[in-house]
Amino acid sequence: MSILILAEHDGKHIKQSTRQAVTAASAWQLPVHLLVVGAQSGVIAQQAAEVTGVTKVLHADAAQFEHPLAEDVSALLTQLGRDYTVILSAHTAFSKSVLPRVAAVLDVAMVSDVISITAPATYVRPIYAGNVLSTVESSDAIQVVTIRATSFAVPANGNSAEVVTVAAPAASGLSRWIKEDKNVSDRPELSSARVVVSGGRSLGERFDELLEPLAHKFGGALGATRACVDAGFAPNDIQVGQTGTIVAPELYFAIGISGAMQHLAGMKDSKIIVAINHDADAPIFQHADYGLVANLFDVVPELTAALNN
Repeated sequence: MSILILAEHDGKHIKQSTRQAVTAASAWQLPVHLLVVGAQSGVIAQQAAEVTGVTKVLHADAAQFEHPLAEDVSALLTQLGRDYTVILSAHTAFSKSVLPRVAAVLDVAMVSDVISITAPATYVRPIYAGNVLSTVESSDAIQVVTIRATSFAVPANGNSAEVVTVAAPAASGLSRWIKEDKNVSDRPELSSARVVVSGGRSLGERFDELLEPLAHKFGGALGATRACVDAGFAPNDIQVGQTGTIVAPELYFAIGISGAMQHLAGMKDSKIIVAINHDADAPIFQHADYGLVANLFDVVPELTAALNN
């Protein structure tokens, strides 16, 4: 009996959310195996082996995994998963396309976005945009689970797990990789940043002009509301909220953000929340540790300038 975690990486490094999934897996007190898929990904497998709590790394190195597709990864995970008690991953866009396929083929239920685990099969997960916590129990022989990474600590390195090569099934051919367009930035990844500076639609075309210098001062990431993204003022990969990225940084700036339920669901677990809004009755102030009622077009440049000094 052991746990299989689907690892995610960017081609160079294991993602922090995968490390947090290893912490979540400790609830079962069973051996933890990490599945790394990729092409020419030996370095990634070695990184995975160093994560404290991992007892074995399964490494699938194949051409079709240069750009992993859900059909190919789920076929491998299903093949391996029949020998495990738990199949686990962080609740990310990638895992949300892979694990439901695995659960369907294995004919078991899937429990998603878990924030607390009581082994062997009881979970707490948020519903209604995080306003209600639901406790669920699964009676299936194989537990298929995704966890909200921000609810679990990041384990240290210093381990030396065994790395085992596993054969991958032939590419399915059901889908193919065409291209990827993404913004290249020297800022930290949104989901793992210690500081996040987020803005709302009221920033308009001045979104980058006002927020980038402030985020740069803190070495933080930029975030945005769904309304801001829908209006075209910010790219959708920095959307924070129920339908975007869930974050829980040490410091979260909510600038020009009213505090809609959809957005709060993605950031209310932040350690310290600083809100700046001209509307003293904005719901965001009910969740903020520090609030400033002011014109953001005046205050944000002043704050950035003060940090320069």
